[in-house]
Amino acid sequence: MEGPTATGIPNRKLAMWTFIASECMLFGTLIATYMIYRGRNVVPPYPEDLLNIPFITVTTFVLLMSSLMMVLALAAVQRNDLPGTKLWLGLTVLFGLIFLGGQYYEFNHFVHEGLPLSRNLFSSTFFVLTGTHGAHVAGGVIWLGTLCLRTAAGKLDARNAGTVEIAGLYWHFVDAVWIVLFTLIYLLL
Repeated sequence: MEGPTATGIPNRKLAMWTFIASECMLFGTLIATYMIYRGRNVVPPYPEDLLNIPFITVTTFVLLMSSLMMVLALAAVQRNDLPGTKLWLGLTVLFGLIFLGGQYYEFNHFVHEGLPLSRNLFSSTFFVLTGTHGAHVAGGVIWLGTLCLRTAAGKLDARNAGTVEIAGLYWHFVDAVWIVLFTLIYLLL
């Protein structure tokens, strides 16, 4: 366990909050770019013809439920419930993979329908914005997968629950970003 710090916050947690702040700036820039170019499509196909709102709503629900799984994983590790920790971390990883599979399906669908990355302003900003988010989800899945393996190997327990908490901060941030993206891209056509 880390000793006291000048801020009263463990250094690793403060570092994660600082990282998340920088990521807010990255996503803020990408979102601003998307919003500036929104509606300036002059070359079909148009987003409203391709976006599958019901499908993405399901994948969004899956991603949001993964945050619940993350909370349950943290609670389990704090109780030193290693089987529970492994279960909830594993389900978080699974739900993250399902979300990424949905994103891959959507990207593939767009390309096959004639909307590749460089087709128009919408496709460029859409693929960069959602692709950057997807890369963050993939990084989180890998991170949480390693925590799951560490738990299975008996190397992660209540004494170092802070490690799971820090990973949870990142995972919740990724989910919060998706809520914003889902609203701006899919709901406010």
